[in-house]
Amino acid sequence: MDETLASTGEFGAIERITDGLRQPASTLLGPGDDAAVVAAASGSVVACTDTIVESVDFRLDWSSPQQVGRKAAAINLADISAMGAVPTALLATLSAPAETELAVLEGIGAGMAEEAANLGAGLVGGDLSSANQLVISVTALGDLEGRAAVTRSGARPGNVVAVAGKLGWSAAGFAVLSRGFRAPGAVVNVHRCPQPPYAEGQRAAAAGATAMTDVSDGLLADLGHIAAASGVAIDLRAEALTPDDRLIEVGSALGADPMSWVLTGGEDHALAATFAVAAAVPEQWLIIGEVTEGSGVTVDGAEYEGAQGWQHYR
Repeated sequence: MDETLASTGEFGAIERITDGLRQPASTLLGPGDDAAVVAAASGSVVACTDTIVESVDFRLDWSSPQQVGRKAAAINLADISAMGAVPTALLATLSAPAETELAVLEGIGAGMAEEAANLGAGLVGGDLSSANQLVISVTALGDLEGRAAVTRSGARPGNVVAVAGKLGWSAAGFAVLSRGFRAPGAVVNVHRCPQPPYAEGQRAAAAGATAMTDVSDGLLADLGHIAAASGVAIDLRAEALTPDDRLIEVGSALGADPMSWVLTGGEDHALAATFAVAAAVPEQWLIIGEVTEGSGVTVDGAEYEGAQGWQHYR
């Protein structure tokens, strides 16, 4: 019989999940005490948190436990990068029913540790609790390395808007999985496990980005946060946002508009930023619009009809 939380117990499960975790030099004290200790070389810590819930944000019949763990880590690590910081540590709380197989939690823990380790960060601690469904809450920490944080409030009229990373791929993958298909893997796997362009956050900060965010709820929605925080308007150029050929193929097969995935599909965790001038935009970034006087986000000067992106409770 497979081991479950009920048969192993809380502390036995925690020991199994954390056993053998390798830590970076920034972890001064890892799992096993009342709290972890993480170095903050620059004297300031960037922190963020997010939660994913089974059947709302992930499904174990669509994704492996390891993919779920990597996704839980990635959505937080992308936020750290969007501030221009370098990720240093993750803390994770897993809440699950007693009948949950221990192998599932071990896979989730391994996925989180792997995603963090790829960036030189560590999974340094957390908690385990009972619940009626699987819930994963992650807190990420980061170091600005002496730079100022890049916030949402720094965009100014005349700035250019640019993105790095994929747009619309996760939404396309979700559409494919929702129809009962498992291919093409190129889009399905992005939904299962996002691929944020982590390094571009620090590169944009070094290049003088005036505002930045990750695309978690949808490009229009997240640029709307920058526009509101900065007191400006943003106009996007549809031509610059032409969907990738793979998205066009999937849209044609499913009878869906791939442009809607690009503009409103979240969970790609691409990075969107504003820069004072086009010459400041790093090589891997694509200019997609400009900042103007006013408010809100438009496409080719017109409001986009339909939902702007994902919102809980709606």
